[in-house]
Amino acid sequence: TFQRQLQQSDCQNVLMKKVFDTHMLFLQINQSAAALKHVFAALRLFVGKFPSAFFQGPADLCGSLCYEILKCCNHRSRSTQTEASALLYFFMRKNFEFNKQKSIVRSHLQLIKAVSQLIADAGIGGSRFQHSLAIINNFANGDKQMKNVNFPAEVKDLTKRIRTVLMATAQMKEHEKDPEMLVDLQYSLANSYASTPELRRTWLESMAKIHARNGDLSEAAMCYIHIAALIAEYLKRKGLFSMGWPAFLSITPNIK
Repeated sequence: TFQRQLQQSDCQNVLMKKVFDTHMLFLQINQSAAALKHVFAALRLFVGKFPSAFFQGPADLCGSLCYEILKCCNHRSRSTQTEASALLYFFMRKNFEFNKQKSIVRSHLQLIKAVSQLIADAGIGGSRFQHSLAIINNFANGDKQMKNVNFPAEVKDLTKRIRTVLMATAQMKEHEKDPEMLVDLQYSLANSYASTPELRRTWLESMAKIHARNGDLSEAAMCYIHIAALIAEYLKRKGLFSMGWPAFLSITPNIK
């Protein structure tokens, strides 16, 4: 009924946000496995009908959807895990098609970001989540229509990167009673994202949460200063802020 209004400004409008938030609410409030099946079907339809809402303009809707679907990939119910994995695969495939079969850069970035957030928020990464990653890989291997393009390789690369993040986190769990070792591992993971500031920022936020939980407030503050400096540097390069990272030198020489 409201398709024309929803498609205004390349699907970046207030009505679209309201409709999307209503869909998300079904995933944020506990549902039965039977109800979730219908929610996933509705979301497939929604993504299929309005792909530019997710793959064009700001990445907020894409990021929120990735976060909620990944949470469902860790669900107790096997059927929900399978449904969530199928929806995630469909979402990545749509991204690939939307980009004229070139890449899945946006969903890749938002999924790694969501994994980093979920590690801190919900402690994902066990056998249930690994099972979901295996299902996604199986979809990629068995998709005959995508056989002659690089989409299956991109999906495998993404699941491999997610596993790397999870392995690093598992190591951290082993050393959680050794604060120096733990911080070392966290720091090296944040550094591995140096070429992708958005992911570096996400991991620094996760570090800050863990520091704050342990009562290490000056360390948490240091993470937030680094995040602010990253954003300042980005704004400087966009010509929107004159100083960049040196603006924070008076707080800590560490910012270099």
